[in-house]
Amino acid sequence: MDKPAAQLYIVATPIGNLSDISQRAIEILTSVDLIAAEDTRHSGRLLQHIGVATPTISLHEHNEQQRSEALLTRLQQGESIALISDAGTPLISDPGYRLVSLMKQHHINVVPIPGSCALITALSASGLASDKFSFEGFLPAKLVARQQAIQALQHETRTMIFYESPKRLMACLQDMAAILGEDRQACLARELTKLHETIETKPLNELISWVEQDSNQQRGECVVLVEGNANPLPAHQLQTEQILTLLLAELPVKKAAAITAKLTDISKNDAYDLALDLQKNS
Repeated sequence: MDKPAAQLYIVATPIGNLSDISQRAIEILTSVDLIAAEDTRHSGRLLQHIGVATPTISLHEHNEQQRSEALLTRLQQGESIALISDAGTPLISDPGYRLVSLMKQHHINVVPIPGSCALITALSASGLASDKFSFEGFLPAKLVARQQAIQALQHETRTMIFYESPKRLMACLQDMAAILGEDRQACLARELTKLHETIETKPLNELISWVEQDSNQQRGECVVLVEGNANPLPAHQLQTEQILTLLLAELPVKKAAAITAKLTDISKNDAYDLALDLQKNS
């Protein structure tokens, strides 16, 4: 393959099975001047496996802003660069947004080289509705923040997709069951494309029991999918709850209810009662 033009390539890499890398991805990684990798040691194993000897440089959440400026200079000087993450498609819960945004601002061409993506892989085999979905990334690690994030999604009608640490998997599922309902269908997709891949779809209460009984299901890379709410609130009621939920995170119940009443057509008393219900169920 001829040396590519001075542009940034966003290259998807395997999420497990190394055979999933595309021929086009190999050609690009071989021919660019430089590969920016989230972890050069981790990516080095993949590059060695596919026979790529292109120089690498790190680009991760702690150095992305500074490193992006340096990469922009090299691109402006005519070099071609590929961006890869530890696994899957860069920028999807991985570094790269600042880099791509900077390239766009300076009219540097950005070329996607598609391939593996854990959330799409999980969705395709989950059995949950795939016509509309919402990717939520990682939930907050702390208990209260996680519960508030789930609470804010209780009326979401689309299939919701989360990435989760195996250490927090049980707590996450238990919070989902308590807030979204034990009967809500959910899927745990774990170790996708790897030797111990499991994709299990059950009501949340059954999924929790299944995970509890098999400690192996609390290991490895996890994607959690939850079906959307089949009985969503009317738009005006949903807006009222969203406003109240945001205000309750910062203000006392009475003050939050008073402000909500001013912003919507609900009375102060009704807003106060709703605020108490939201607090009780959070």
